[in-house]
Amino acid sequence: MLQPKYQIILGSHSPRRKELMKLLGIPFNAISLNTDETFPPHLQAEKIAEFLAEKKSLVYSLRDNELLITADTIVWINQQVLNKPADAEEAKKMLRRLSNNVHSVFTGVCIRTKHQKLIFSDESKVYIKWLSENEINYYIEKYQPLDKAGAYGVQEWLGATSITGIKGSYFNVMGLPVHLLYQYLQPFCYE
Repeated sequence: MLQPKYQIILGSHSPRRKELMKLLGIPFNAISLNTDETFPPHLQAEKIAEFLAEKKSLVYSLRDNELLITADTIVWINQQVLNKPADAEEAKKMLRRLSNNVHSVFTGVCIRTKHQKLIFSDESKVYIKWLSENEINYYIEKYQPLDKAGAYGVQEWLGATSITGIKGSYFNVMGLPVHLLYQYLQPFCYE
């Protein structure tokens, strides 16, 4: 188990990221950081997720004894990013694009202390079966797709019933590549 040299802060209001951080077995506090999620148009794939993770990090002013972890997850399909949908209609369009297709989920992570910064990302490929209009409508009515990249949560009904395979980390698709985070946190911890 890691014994951090710093007070760990998770800069996220996501209940999924908080849940995943708990799996690491290290104490942390969670805070909400507000920033817009715009990015330069030339960025692609994992570079978007890394940029947004760092952007979130930079809105917080760190003390000497603090280590901040921020993350951002995007869905990438056919050379285009799917962020959080603006409304139910956009969520339907996204789910139709993902239906009977494969897409990548990239999560960018920024670990920052007052004197160090480390940015990395992870990719998972997700395979989704064909989705009927009834399934899409049911999911949008019963769940909250508007707060999720690509309009779906892998841990919810759509993930359970429609994802036929994942190549890579399931937890990355959920919003935090905890296996890599554990590895990258080691230099910030006591041996």
